[in-house]
Amino acid sequence: MADKQISLPAKLINGGVAGLIGVTCVFPIDLAKTRLQNQQNGSRLYTSMSDCLIKTIRSEGYFGMYRGAAVNLTLVTPEKAIKLAANDFFRFHLSKDGQKLTLLREMLAGCGAGTCQVIVTTPMEMLKIQLQDAGRIAAQRKLMPQAVTPGGPVELKSQTAMQLTRDLLKEKGIAGLYKGLGATLLRDVPFSMIYFPLFANLNNLGKKEVDGPAPFYVSFISGCIAGSTAAVAVNPVDVIKTRLQSLTRGSQEDTYSGVMDCISKILRNEGPTAFLKGAYCRALVIAPLFGIAQVVYFLGVGELVLSYLPKRNN
Repeated sequence: MADKQISLPAKLINGGVAGLIGVTCVFPIDLAKTRLQNQQNGSRLYTSMSDCLIKTIRSEGYFGMYRGAAVNLTLVTPEKAIKLAANDFFRFHLSKDGQKLTLLREMLAGCGAGTCQVIVTTPMEMLKIQLQDAGRIAAQRKLMPQAVTPGGPVELKSQTAMQLTRDLLKEKGIAGLYKGLGATLLRDVPFSMIYFPLFANLNNLGKKEVDGPAPFYVSFISGCIAGSTAAVAVNPVDVIKTRLQSLTRGSQEDTYSGVMDCISKILRNEGPTAFLKGAYCRALVIAPLFGIAQVVYFLGVGELVLSYLPKRNN
């Protein structure tokens, strides 16, 4: 994030607006990522991102690419707001007399931001993954019925996010929504530790003046590069998280009892390259998400909204 001083309400608005715009633009790619990461040997339906999106449109229609988008659009505002605002908060308190942060302190700030965001990220991802992957399971039932049996207590055929939430809370309590919390932490904390310092340093390179802001296009490009780099770096953990949070799977697909069990079975049955499944999709999702976030911050959307509200109330 740019180091200009922004009030907390403005930071929350900035993060929310950036999240809503970004998710709307890249959600179909995120759906393809989830389905590619979840399919295992013996039940492969898709060969690539484009193949997944084409088959999804053919079998589920255009809006099939937005399965689970309502969950993301509802929760992405607090999720992105917490992440971006928390990073600014930790950067501010870790700085000494306004001096530039050391790399270690930048990483600590990112670590704090990643830790804070999982409060919202884990249930959001849990619900989103069930809805996104429902189309893949339905296609398996149709094309290879012998390969699919329910792997969890929840049937996902026509459930909404609210129905799924109620079932999970009824059967497992709040822990049902936080399945995969450990894997989410293992993904989001390193991601933030890589992303925020890398963005800050790339953004500083494009500043025309030492104390001035970088041009918006520099912030956008810096956000894209830092986002895609961090996304690819933590993709193996994202694969693990996706597998652990999936409640329904094919009869020929493995089930997992935890992070280490998941790592062991993936290595044994699919090889190390399986940890790279969906990596390019994830890079394509994260790059514009955070590029847009930086532009929203640069344009000061939050400050603009806050300055407008009093005028409307007078």
